[in-house]
Amino acid sequence: MNSPDVVMRGAGLHKRYRLGKDNFVNALRGANVEITAGEMVAIMGPSGSGKSTIMHIMGCLDRPDQGEIWLDGKRVDRLGGGELNRIRSREIGFIFQGFNLIPTLSALENISLAAEYAGASRREAMRKAAQALADVGLAGWAGHRPSELSGGQQQRVAIARALVNAPSMVLGDEPTGDLDTGTSREIMSMMRHINQDTGTTFVLVTHNPEVAAVCARIIYMRDGLVVEGDPGQAPGGSSAQG
Repeated sequence: MNSPDVVMRGAGLHKRYRLGKDNFVNALRGANVEITAGEMVAIMGPSGSGKSTIMHIMGCLDRPDQGEIWLDGKRVDRLGGGELNRIRSREIGFIFQGFNLIPTLSALENISLAAEYAGASRREAMRKAAQALADVGLAGWAGHRPSELSGGQQQRVAIARALVNAPSMVLGDEPTGDLDTGTSREIMSMMRHINQDTGTTFVLVTHNPEVAAVCARIIYMRDGLVVEGDPGQAPGGSSAQG
């Protein structure tokens, strides 16, 4: 059973990838993770620890070989493709390192497309997109295409796109990885303010300690397991959860 304030829970997650005929990688080995509504969480760990795999499973982009994924009290790992598409478009927002904006569309159109995909009318999608753009401080840049925006501005547009449908959870995979240090700090500060002002749940995979430091909790992974998860605890502590 899930507590009412738990937005996402993964239990006993296993994932194996085949690299060749007799070559496998066990990306997850029974990982357990729980995210509470309104949290801002960083997932950290060395390369190959399973942090990107667990994010893909949390975001319904992949399925575990074993284990359960619950989102807003509903088990989702057994759902069909159509229902998973609906969840991805309406209940989860995604932020990527490379922004993933459509180059031929304006900032406003990039955002409104996500709202339309989730079922909003064209008019409502544009209204929601304009509000989301204002929320990230780019109201005056609505008509600009990605090539006319700086990297930081492009990521703000991408964040607005992730937020436009008021998702239960926003997942970010190295969201500041393509940005310089100063811009990264601005983007993280903005996300933290959004988290605190609106209660939006953020889960960010990162290798950057400065990014993780902005988050309220850090989940550490190693060898396909969640090995630590206490707020403020540095790697190498004694609190084990995996």
